[in-house]
Amino acid sequence: MDEFKKLVESFAHHTQAQTQEIWSGDAKTGNKHATKVLAAFDQLRSYGDAGRDALAELLTHPSMDVRTSAATFLLRYRTAEAKAVLQEAAKGKGLIPFEAFEALKRWEEGTWSLDLAEDAVRQSEASRSALPIKRSRSRMERAAPVRRRLSKRAKVGK
Repeated sequence: MDEFKKLVESFAHHTQAQTQEIWSGDAKTGNKHATKVLAAFDQLRSYGDAGRDALAELLTHPSMDVRTSAATFLLRYRTAEAKAVLQEAAKGKGLIPFEAFEALKRWEEGTWSLDLAEDAVRQSEASRSALPIKRSRSRMERAAPVRRRLSKRAKVGK
């Protein structure tokens, strides 16, 4: 359980740090924090629903960016609670309300895919591996040009 607490704290810390860096105009550092947010979520998700339950504690976090980030990741698992958090956040103006609105929009469209059910993950992985791999044709397989281009010297002497 101590591991859950550390991961949840890491998720919250890096979410706030990412927001702060974005507001200060440092997207590169913000992206580094975003990577750590995703890593914390992936580790929590590896524990299954127990990890998701631990993350759900952040749905009541005092910081709106942490609440909305957690809600965005928990839409499939805690749909009603997550939607309520996102709907409340989407009422405002600014970056975080915009992100909340977009998460809800993607959820309603059916394109949201941050934490798919295990069988959906397996199915998408299987369909990805079944697709043929495109490759470019080798030089020998390409059609030969009908005419050869003349060099500059050949054109001048013509």
